[in-house]
Amino acid sequence: MATINDNYLKLKAGYLFPEIARRVNTFAEANPDADMIKLGIGDVTEPLPEACRTAMIQAVEDMGNRDSFRGYGPEQGYPWLREKIATQDFQARGCQVDASEIFISDGSKCDTGNILDIFGKNNKIAVTDPVYPVYVDTNVMAGNTGEVNEKGEFEGLVYLPISAENNFTADIPSQKVDLIYLCFPNNPTGATTTKENLKAWVDYAKANGSIIFFDAAYESFITDESLPHSIYEIEGARDCAIEFRSFSKNAGFTGTRCALTVVPKTLTAKASDGSDVELWKLWNRRQSTKFNGVSYVVQRGAEAVYSEAGKAQVKALVSFYLENAKIIRQKLTEAGLSVYGGVHAPYIWVKTPNGLSSWDFFDKLLQTCYVVGTPGSGFGAAGEGYFRISAFNSRENVEEAMKRITQKFKV
Repeated sequence: MATINDNYLKLKAGYLFPEIARRVNTFAEANPDADMIKLGIGDVTEPLPEACRTAMIQAVEDMGNRDSFRGYGPEQGYPWLREKIATQDFQARGCQVDASEIFISDGSKCDTGNILDIFGKNNKIAVTDPVYPVYVDTNVMAGNTGEVNEKGEFEGLVYLPISAENNFTADIPSQKVDLIYLCFPNNPTGATTTKENLKAWVDYAKANGSIIFFDAAYESFITDESLPHSIYEIEGARDCAIEFRSFSKNAGFTGTRCALTVVPKTLTAKASDGSDVELWKLWNRRQSTKFNGVSYVVQRGAEAVYSEAGKAQVKALVSFYLENAKIIRQKLTEAGLSVYGGVHAPYIWVKTPNGLSSWDFFDKLLQTCYVVGTPGSGFGAAGEGYFRISAFNSRENVEEAMKRITQKFKV
């Protein structure tokens, strides 16, 4: 008889966002007239930039002509897109990233999980707490953890608590770890980091032979130019870091699907015989075997992000969501709530009022305000007592949601 991967049985009953959807659907069925506003999942609401739409329409026309038709593309992505990313996103900021080190994919969520394919089972893995749940769950699925305890922590993972006390920036581990997940601007807390802090992580990784998985999906929301957008702005990072980026939140590609992963050719890890192996070669082989590449049409849309019109339109989109975040921060602060993030990130991290648990606050917002957010405990044990609110929605909905919340929750 066929058997299953028992590691899946270690996971909680539902991934955080499906559980939110289940509760929302149950409430909606019982209250069909409730006008709900969803500020939970980080999904964009505004239309794709015109430059991207125009490029994609032209790409569809290309597919209707034998001379310009495209079949299978390169699994790593088309060179014309990789070159633009290399020059405009990295080299323009002083990062030594070559186009050949960039791999186009259908999402950073996918890549942060798939990257585990090229790493062994005996690595000690560190994650911040709270953390984007995908980092933890994909390690559970891959068999890199033991069982879960009563706090929701998995045996075998090293948890690095982040809180207001340490500005939501984890301390360097006191023990040796092999794989380290860092996300800045941070999901869920909205925190940013400095070059000095990243330098400390790079120094630690190089001293211990560790690899940093650096998730920079929200880098476009950074408005302070003194803050790093890429870990490759830090000397030595090419020898210890893999970076993930996405077009989802800056250009609205959540439904269009396009992202990228940077694997420097200077990056190595150990084989079981102690020899050094280039990770670029392993990732290239993995992608060539398990992935057929992002569609030509979508990559043309992503390429248009780097046109003059595209850059202006993407900047306007980011500014729109940042203004939403500013409104949320201001209104919740005026109501007396403790509020973090939302300055260089589209997420606002809120301390739940009156001692409410994260899920109790979720239910109260849903049932009394018809507003959906994300319970902080869903991001890890240290997220208990916090709540994430997303700035991804229309201005009208954001303002209405804040009006409802501040009427019900004044501290």
